[in-house]
Amino acid sequence: MDERARHWQYDELPGVDLLRARYVHKTFVRHTHENFVIAAIADGVEVFHHGGGDQYAGAGALALVNPDTPHTGRAGVPEGWRYGAVYPPPDVVAEIAAETTGLRGTPGFVSPVVDDPYAAGLVHQVLRAADEGNALAADTLLRVAVTRLLRLNGGTLPRREVRTAGARIAARARGVLEERMARPPTLERLAADLGTSPFALLRAFRNTYGMPPHAWLTDARVRRARRLLDTGTTPSEAAVAVGFTDQPHLNRHFSRMVGVPPGAYQRERKNVQDLG
Repeated sequence: MDERARHWQYDELPGVDLLRARYVHKTFVRHTHENFVIAAIADGVEVFHHGGGDQYAGAGALALVNPDTPHTGRAGVPEGWRYGAVYPPPDVVAEIAAETTGLRGTPGFVSPVVDDPYAAGLVHQVLRAADEGNALAADTLLRVAVTRLLRLNGGTLPRREVRTAGARIAARARGVLEERMARPPTLERLAADLGTSPFALLRAFRNTYGMPPHAWLTDARVRRARRLLDTGTTPSEAAVAVGFTDQPHLNRHFSRMVGVPPGAYQRERKNVQDLG
């Protein structure tokens, strides 16, 4: 079976990423998103590691991931899985929650998998409306889908307070890696600069961010590369700017986290701008 994917945006849904894909052999490495993930499975099964265990989402179910939450993705059956996904930003979800639910604080999803064919159908309708240029339908259906999922499976996300000494060290290490993304220090040098040992830093970072520093850095590089591509930077320039050795290095990691190569990703963004 052929694998295919389209990752795009629709101007009338500002900040919302859209994805339609069929994957068979595709494996998503551990990564995060700045936005929410609302993925509606059309057929097959997706397995994704989330919260310490594997989660299974089949046809009619939705895979739901809150922002900045590490997760993976792969096929759960030999024929793979086909799905459509919307990625609304946190401020959009917060606005919808404030208008339509009684949730207080920062809203999010409680369970990573919800079996609700009706909500899954709404997600597919959002994508169809965006394809057809039907702004009223796309916006309405997105709000209805998010409202339904928050009412079925919504909760208040815990505040990210840096309470422990380990969490404070991890936050400082993250700051250094963000500043020195293109030329990061070794783990030993980073730990020494922060007054701790390499293994203590590794443990604290993993406990705080759900992945070791090197994996977090790759994830952050891909995120920054996406922002550069959105502003018209070429994939080869973006690769060097964020610290990858060359464009093939970026291509490999980008595809394993975003689901499409950077060139295809940027072409869809350019198409949206050209139509605007």
